[in-house]
Amino acid sequence: MSFKDGFLWGGATAASQHEGGYNLGGRGLSTFDAVTGGGFQKPRKVTYKTTEGKIEETSIDSTMTGPVPVGTIGYIRENIYYPSHQATDFYHHHKEDIALMAEMGFKCFRMSISWSRICPKGMYEINEEGLQFYDDIFDELLKYHIEPVVTINHFDMPLYLADHFDGWSDRKVIDYFLFYARTVFERYKDKVKYWMTFNEINVLSGWCQIGVHDNCPQNLFQAHHHIFVASAKAVLLGHKINPQNQIGMMVSYTPSYPMTCRPEDVMEAIQFNRQKHFYMDVQVKGYYPEYQLKEFERNNIHIQMEKDDLEIIQKGTVDFIGFSYYMSTVSSTDPNAEKTEGNQFIACKNPYLSTSDWDWTVDPLGLRIALNEIYDRYHKPMFIVENGLGAPDTINEDGSIDDDYRIEYLKNHIQAMKDAVEYDGVDLIGYTPWGCIDIVSAGTGEMKKRYGFVYVERYDDGTGDFSRRKKKSFGWYKNVIESNGMNL
Repeated sequence: MSFKDGFLWGGATAASQHEGGYNLGGRGLSTFDAVTGGGFQKPRKVTYKTTEGKIEETSIDSTMTGPVPVGTIGYIRENIYYPSHQATDFYHHHKEDIALMAEMGFKCFRMSISWSRICPKGMYEINEEGLQFYDDIFDELLKYHIEPVVTINHFDMPLYLADHFDGWSDRKVIDYFLFYARTVFERYKDKVKYWMTFNEINVLSGWCQIGVHDNCPQNLFQAHHHIFVASAKAVLLGHKINPQNQIGMMVSYTPSYPMTCRPEDVMEAIQFNRQKHFYMDVQVKGYYPEYQLKEFERNNIHIQMEKDDLEIIQKGTVDFIGFSYYMSTVSSTDPNAEKTEGNQFIACKNPYLSTSDWDWTVDPLGLRIALNEIYDRYHKPMFIVENGLGAPDTINEDGSIDDDYRIEYLKNHIQAMKDAVEYDGVDLIGYTPWGCIDIVSAGTGEMKKRYGFVYVERYDDGTGDFSRRKKKSFGWYKNVIESNGMNL
């Protein structure tokens, strides 16, 4: 009646937020390497070197989609704090981190591979030292019987492709991505079984995430079409290289409720929810839904396709649906409705729910609602690959960290998962809370916004010795895994 045997309990991170070693081991630069820190350095900035050689900076908003001058070149300045450069230094601490995961009893670890560590410019070159780095990580995980769950591209891209090809707006990037995907599929075919192509595909936008300088709707949707084709081709390729591969998609899932029972608010919620359903419809059902085609028509958006693109998308559907869930929101046609921030968006605030320190709505029941919505619509296995509470943890005088607020958040969300499995019959294969070891926030660039079961001695001003210490939630999550979710 509860979670199946072999349920994949674990945790999740991303290379640009956890790995570090940005200029080590033959790695090339990525777009996030040119984004300054958060916290005391607000607002965050992308630094540039123009074609005339003059260094300029432009501010970016919290969703990484701010204006980027066309024709500029990403540039790393000296004596400026870029949080991705060292992040929380998994590059040098991966054995220690994986041992801590094993101590908690992890069955899997969701991580991403840095594209520019494998192909420094993102093109047809291979960095053997980078491939060996991930060999070492996978070997260490498998030593403890921890399944790697690998995101091929998580929120960044090689800086060279952004600067010289305008990122995913150029169709040639599909072939560069597939060369990279083939490389990792073949190299790790005996070590990695679970893959996801792109992280939170429905919020990919702008220069930092997809290398596009002009983020107008035409350019954005053209880039997304190229990403759809690349993902579908990667699914087909991954299955050919190893038929045992399980290859999924990943979406940021935030259910939106109507603010009232006014039909206008109900329709507003439908429109909001389509912002994620569209990306799932394409990758799970294998076609562009009619409502999105009508939106393109209304907004004079014309997607350039090659003749077999739609056939490729239809054939390259995914094996499972990975998604992040942090919060819910509400939709309203009232222009004066109070707003709240969320994961890569701003929407209306729910008066019936509390919020986190970063003003994200806390809604455990919303996770059960999300699981039912997804399963009813697609009837595919689901994997919750991000969920968690960002909070400013405090170290006590004795060195302990009492993060009961995180335990309460996770306990309530896992209970909602259990209810969805036991009462609703959804097919759920795993759960990997976000930032299981403290990492840099992608949205704000802060260390202060911590998610992990393990505290990393690293701060917003770039100081800290990267030492690790367990939080109270560490032992709690260990008990949850040991009991397969029965002991909360």
